[in-house]
Amino acid sequence: MTYTVDFGTVSTVGLEPSPVAVALAGLRANEARYFKNKYDHVFTVEPASNAKTTIDWVHRILKEERDIVISSRPLEATAFEVENIRMAYVFYESGLSVNVMYTVDDPKKRAVGFKLSEGMEVPAELASRFKFARQKSKLAGTIRGSFFVLKNEY
Repeated sequence: MTYTVDFGTVSTVGLEPSPVAVALAGLRANEARYFKNKYDHVFTVEPASNAKTTIDWVHRILKEERDIVISSRPLEATAFEVENIRMAYVFYESGLSVNVMYTVDDPKKRAVGFKLSEGMEVPAELASRFKFARQKSKLAGTIRGSFFVLKNEY
């Protein structure tokens, strides 16, 4: 069942198993607000059990680019295209959000982003490899984020 993320009223629907569900819901709502404001795109997610193709694509990129395997269980995912940019998001039980920004026509603008919900530890598989910058969000509190640029085509 698809869920439309409402950034006006933050809800933990679909994220209940996470120990930081409220913060992860705020992070998800923060992304929804961004895409609505920038691209007029309505951000929807679906349970991981229905989003295997998206999750497999994100996991393949992580594995092939940086030999990263996320240990946390995926809860939700989404994939869409806006202004020639293919986007994919996976939200994990730990509070981690991984997104892939893949421009269709410009290989220099392709990246993977990591965002950590407030209250979660940096996952062991990322801790020694990335530095995380902090940003404040009214919806998500303090978000820590990092990214890397993709080298290959997917």
